[in-house]
Amino acid sequence: MSALSRNVSAKRTTAAADLAAKLAALPEMAAVDLRAEWRQLYRAHPPQRIGRHLLELGVAWKLQERAYGSLSATTKRRLADLVKTMDEKGDLAKARAVRLKPGAKLVREWQGKTYDVTVLEDGFQWRGQRWRSLSAIAREISGTHWSGLRFFGVQAKAEAAAEVGSETDTEETGDA
Repeated sequence: MSALSRNVSAKRTTAAADLAAKLAALPEMAAVDLRAEWRQLYRAHPPQRIGRHLLELGVAWKLQERAYGSLSATTKRRLADLVKTMDEKGDLAKARAVRLKPGAKLVREWQGKTYDVTVLEDGFQWRGQRWRSLSAIAREISGTHWSGLRFFGVQAKAEAAAEVGSETDTEETGDA
């Protein structure tokens, strides 16, 4: 192990120990100190009627987020979609949508040729080029308008999984 690797490892160990100490101290902190910590971490006042337990959880979340990183952009978008669906429909079961995981490969054979598309965090990659829309790729391949999900066979699988999910009351099945 190089000196640089040892140094990085030592810093991570120290940071983890510091975080653990801060988290362990939260239940012992006075409410006034917890509120001050919230203001420092969030750069805003905590809600007026927030209970101590939620105050501790909010401070702990932010401390861990700073130490280990935040949610991915995909996860943040998905949570925003769920909030919107909940506000509009009041039921998250209706939010079953196809969610393709970054790194997934979509393969389609079309007129004797095989086409591979890689799902990215913010789009798709095909023939070494980034595409924002799977439908645009399907149109480029076929020469006609297609739903990208349908062209690559994802739509049919999602619909079949949703039918099974609604019958057996399982978790969301939209990931491909």
